[in-house]
Amino acid sequence: MKKKNNGFNIISGDSTTHGGYYTGTLNLSNLSSVLIDGDEAKIDLGLIHAKSAVERGIKFTSNPDEVPNGKPYWVVWVAVDRNESGPYYAGMAACPMTVDREARRGWKNLAEHVNRMDDALKRRYKLDSLPPESKQALKKLLQENNLSIWENSPEELHAILNVTEK
Repeated sequence: MKKKNNGFNIISGDSTTHGGYYTGTLNLSNLSSVLIDGDEAKIDLGLIHAKSAVERGIKFTSNPDEVPNGKPYWVVWVAVDRNESGPYYAGMAACPMTVDREARRGWKNLAEHVNRMDDALKRRYKLDSLPPESKQALKKLLQENNLSIWENSPEELHAILNVTEK
């Protein structure tokens, strides 16, 4: 049985998406996903294909009014890249999702999820909409997952996630 990788993906030096035949394709090998539930964050690679534990068995709608009792979650797309100092968190973007497990219904704006994923892949940080406790949870996860990647990441990311604890 193959061991499941629960960490962030770190790309190798050879990309399979270069000019020519592969033009227009997305290389998701350097993309990971984080699920934030209140003040807890965890890596959940199932989010990339809408197959996370939270999403399984849920019928999603584009109308948030159809999920009045839903629990809010945040999905954070994380792109990892490498520079002369080693790997770093190169792009990160967050988007909301609501799930009512009992009613088996959920809401998410699929276009926003795709756009935020694209932002992360294009090395942008879009985390302004995250509440402070979610930012704190994300920062804690990033540091605990691999402190050297966190320390090698740009000051811009550190400033965005520099939330004082309550």
